Amino acid sequence: MAVESVGRFFSPVEIHYGQSVLVALVGLAVNVVSAFLLHGSHGHDHHHEHSHGHNNHHQDHNLKAAYFHVLADALTSVLAIVALLFGSLFGWWALDPLMGIVGALVITRWAWGLLKESSAILLDAGVKSELREEIREIIEADSDNRITDIHVWKVGSHHLAVLLTLVTHFPRPSSDYKQLLAGFDQVKHITIEVIKCEDEPCIVLEEAV
Repeated sequence: MAVESVGRFFSPVEIHYGQSVLVALVGLAVNVVSAFLLHGSHGHDHHHEHSHGHNNHHQDHNLKAAYFHVLADALTSVLAIVALLFGSLFGWWALDPLMGIVGALVITRWAWGLLKESSAILLDAGVKSELREEIREIIEADSDNRITDIHVWKVGSHHLAVLLTLVTHFPRPSSDYKQLLAGFDQVKHITIEVIKCEDEPCIVLEEAV
């Protein structure tokens, strides 16, 4: 969009204002309706996310991204309509490519924010290291448990998932270890691998987190 708009400054083209405004209005209407529907779906899923499990958190994040995407599209439609109206009334043809550049900047800003948020989740960077250490301390304070691997990541705006591996001489059902983490209200999905230690003493090589 930005490249095409810059090119229009140096090689202006004839603009059919009436048809262009009509297309922009249709695009704006579609984006407004889509934003309304997505906003309703986002609120409904957020209200029920406690009962639908961690898959719903991923859906919640996807709906949020789609919602802001159509909002950005709606804004670019508004910019296009303004540029076309002023161009038809006052002959300010340069407004059309100028608004194209502004729209490209708006979409780039939105995309960058989404990329940062998504990257933080994918790289486990959205969770403070102190929380991992608290989970480690609670698990290792029980019996002779030693955690060899632990990952904590976001699966929703206020919900976390935990995946950990522990070794112990006295293995118990994973439900017992999950109960140790019951005090972490934000942790909604826990996966635990329990390995029985056959050595005496048990030597644990901890992986970097």
